Amino acid sequence: MSNEASLYQAQLNGRPATQEELVPLAFSGFAHFTAMQVRNGKVKGLDLHLERLRNASIEFFGKALPDEPLQSHIKTAIDKSPEDLSLIVTVFSRHGEFTADSMDVEPSVLVRTSAPSNGPEGPLRLGIVEHERPLAAIKHVGEAGKTYYLHQAIRQGFDDAAFTDRHGRLSEATIWNLAFWDGESVIWPKADMLRGTMMSIVQRQLERLGIPQRHEDISVARLANLSGAAVMNSWTPGIAVTAIGMHDIAEATPFIRLLHEAYEAEPESAF
Repeated sequence: MSNEASLYQAQLNGRPATQEELVPLAFSGFAHFTAMQVRNGKVKGLDLHLERLRNASIEFFGKALPDEPLQSHIKTAIDKSPEDLSLIVTVFSRHGEFTADSMDVEPSVLVRTSAPSNGPEGPLRLGIVEHERPLAAIKHVGEAGKTYYLHQAIRQGFDDAAFTDRHGRLSEATIWNLAFWDGESVIWPKADMLRGTMMSIVQRQLERLGIPQRHEDISVARLANLSGAAVMNSWTPGIAVTAIGMHDIAEATPFIRLLHEAYEAEPESAF
């Protein structure tokens, strides 16, 4: 292991986590998290990550940690790691799952760092699965379906999977938000989904840049009338999608460039 790799770590409530503390978490499915990319020791959309953690903690545990200790834990991990890295903040109850003791408690915070990632190059071809994530608005752990449907899509010759809901509307992909392009406006699916931090960054910067955007029901049949599609998550503001199911989609390079320009316009937060 190189010296640089050894700097990637796990911090529990601001201190190095022990093996004894980490082992139980490998079997825990009642926790929520946020994932971010750190570049030059800085993060974009920090306010969105903190808001996500705050809201999910209240929903899961009945209370949330103040922003200040969360930022302190993130800073501790960044200060001990290379300038470029991937960082995940997981919030959980030490009482675990399947118990009433996890209610109305102050949660603990696990911060993990690893090598930086920009995601796959793309373009991607997505299979279609009818699937609605439980507690879709919360970024939570324990979702075996996302990996299962990814594997099924790959076996069918696709790169990943997109989800449709019970009404036949496209919502999101396994670990991605979906975005579409009609040649003039960015179109976001109208369905229950996780509102990604990257999605929120792109949306507010597109608004600042004066780019039209709207939310609409997107059925599979509607794909034939659209000019482009993309996926995004904490890795990247946009990777082209050239097929969803049996529907081919043009690789809209200007659309992908626009999504990246919006992300680049977002200011960085230093620690």
